Amino acid sequence: QVQLVESGGGSVQTGGSLRLSCAASRYTYSNYCMGWFRQAPGKEREGVAAIGTGGSTNYADDVKGRFTISKDNAKNTLYLQMNSLKPEDTAKYYCAVDPHCRIPHLVPAWYNYWGRGAQVTVSS
Repeated sequence: QVQLVESGGGSVQTGGSLRLSCAASRYTYSNYCMGWFRQAPGKEREGVAAIGTGGSTNYADDVKGRFTISKDNAKNTLYLQMNSLKPEDTAKYYCAVDPHCRIPHLVPAWYNYWGRGAQVTVSS
């Protein structure tokens, strides 16, 4: 069982920045992916960014160039740096782990472990 705890959410104005963190309990998988997803009220959960074991990344088109996913393996922590935030980025953000993944992907159904989420609100 993998436990994930997000932090760093909050409220900012358009154009502002936030950094989300996701602390993970220790686990041992040979090939795994970690991802960030978000869900706005009334909408389906969507993938934002993912990172594989070797550091390869995958981003949703609408966050490319604005968001950066990274991880600190020593701290077992995943990050999402969000710059140039827009009101449409407002959502609850979740981190997740797919323990059997070679290529980072943004398919929520393939991720087995989820955090409880952190709210991000961007005002105009």
